[in-house]
Amino acid sequence: MAGFLLINPRSGDQRPSAEELARAARERGVEARLLSPNEDAAELARRSGAAVLGVAGGDGSLASVAEAALETGAAFVCVPFGTRNHFARDLGLDHDDPLGALAAFDGGGARAIDVGRVGSRLFLNNVSLGTYAALVHRRERHRRRGEALARARALLESARRRHRLRARVNGEQVLARVLLVGNNRYELDLFTLGARERLDAGELFLWTADGLLPRRWEERTAPRFRIELDAPRVGAAVDGEPAALEPPLDFESLPRALRVLLPGTTTPDTGTAKMGGAMHDNPRATETEQEEAHEDDRSQEEDAMRGQEHHDPDEQRRRAAHLEDDDGGGER
Repeated sequence: MAGFLLINPRSGDQRPSAEELARAARERGVEARLLSPNEDAAELARRSGAAVLGVAGGDGSLASVAEAALETGAAFVCVPFGTRNHFARDLGLDHDDPLGALAAFDGGGARAIDVGRVGSRLFLNNVSLGTYAALVHRRERHRRRGEALARARALLESARRRHRLRARVNGEQVLARVLLVGNNRYELDLFTLGARERLDAGELFLWTADGLLPRRWEERTAPRFRIELDAPRVGAAVDGEPAALEPPLDFESLPRALRVLLPGTTTPDTGTAKMGGAMHDNPRATETEQEEAHEDDRSQEEDAMRGQEHHDPDEQRRRAAHLEDDDGGGER
């Protein structure tokens, strides 16, 4: 079964290299193309006319090609070639064996899985707002400036901020530092995203938490969510990649909309590791970091009791405008 494979050469640790992966795909009769910077992967996939569309990259590389597969009726192949590969893990793929994943093009087993949509944008894993999203945006800015330790710098900056996200979720007021919408249910533990037991339950899960390191998650589930924010746009992380979205944000699950082809050696339904990776590439929180975050939470509560948090509408609008300039309007 021939197909078309797009390879993001800037993903992963280059073992194998992008050229080696392309050569192995071509040996199977698959047309392989290395993506150049600024190329539109979705448009290339649509124009290929292939009955099977694949992408080799990290989580942030997948959704645009998956959307092209939905539009054209093609089957989808995921080749884990990034750093975390959460989606590949939840499919049961060996994230350390991108060459082995190419066997899916031979016509292996197929699964129909859910995808999520926010507005016109597809996501396979999750969308986050608030602290995590701000961290992803700051990390990207540091990387573009060529700064070393971009992730650590972004984490430090996020830890210093005490702003909360003020939103309405299906009409209910929510105040949180973290808001996460998942395509099906994750196991959550502080900064860590665990595996999803199912990718075909037809449900979105929405979690909110206060504090830099969440001590308790509030969970909601529904096939659709509407999130309203008092800002013209909001900084978000979509499958771990920075994005700017325009509220209101309408989320929906598209049940079993995507047909995924798998090699014959996947593990059953979930990945082999229950706790698979850090959320948006952030490190697992140490005990010291947890205690510092809890002290930060207590300080915020004391400030609020002394009347230092602003609830005047004019002041809130002023702060929202300031934060929009700084972070894309997402945090409050």
